[in-house]
Amino acid sequence: MMKIDILTLFPEMFAPLEHSIVGKARDKGLLEINYHNFREKAEKARHVDDEPYGGGQGMLLRAQPIFDTLDSIEQANPRVILLDPAGRTFNQAYAEELAQEEQLIFICGHYEGYDERIKTLVTDEISLGDYVLTGGELAAMTMIDATVRLIPEVIGKESSHTDDSFSSGLLEYPQYTRPYEYRGMVVPEVLMSGHHENIRKWRLEQSLRKTYQRRPDLLEQYPFTDEAAAIFEKIKSESTVD
Repeated sequence: MMKIDILTLFPEMFAPLEHSIVGKARDKGLLEINYHNFREKAEKARHVDDEPYGGGQGMLLRAQPIFDTLDSIEQANPRVILLDPAGRTFNQAYAEELAQEEQLIFICGHYEGYDERIKTLVTDEISLGDYVLTGGELAAMTMIDATVRLIPEVIGKESSHTDDSFSSGLLEYPQYTRPYEYRGMVVPEVLMSGHHENIRKWRLEQSLRKTYQRRPDLLEQYPFTDEAAAIFEKIKSESTVD
């Protein structure tokens, strides 16, 4: 079972984690989530922030409430994650890495930033991307959702997530369901053929095509097989002709 502890000033913001895949994981006994309002540990009139030494804009999260809250949590070699715009960018590979851990601790900050001493407690500084959120709660929920769904037995079939966009290194191929024809749009014939090898090749080509058109940066790290390389050369040549 994975244990997740979340340090936050707003535990009520995490209500969505009671539902969907994360909620089901808790119901199955595969996941435990605990919320810790670190304002309760603040020694200075429940103040968790203060002005920065040396002057400057905004307020900083004080070290004492965070240190004392972490001291109160039972720990077993956890990954302690600080949500910080300056951190490593979160992605699918990172989620797969975190899904292997037994305990994760998320520190959700607010205000202008952190007292630098807080960072001595953490193992990971993570960012969702190059933008700023009001606080770390929404980022933590996103990371938790992406991570928990990768825990074995959370999702019924492993292939449900191994075929996801980014898991393979490519964007996901187009998918269709009933009816065959809808408002003049029909399902590609190859998907109706029952020929599994042709379907596999079609899906690979569609994934490569979509990735090339929308996220070509992903292809820089993609481990091309001979088959994929040949298909990709065909896609590029078609684009050159267009």
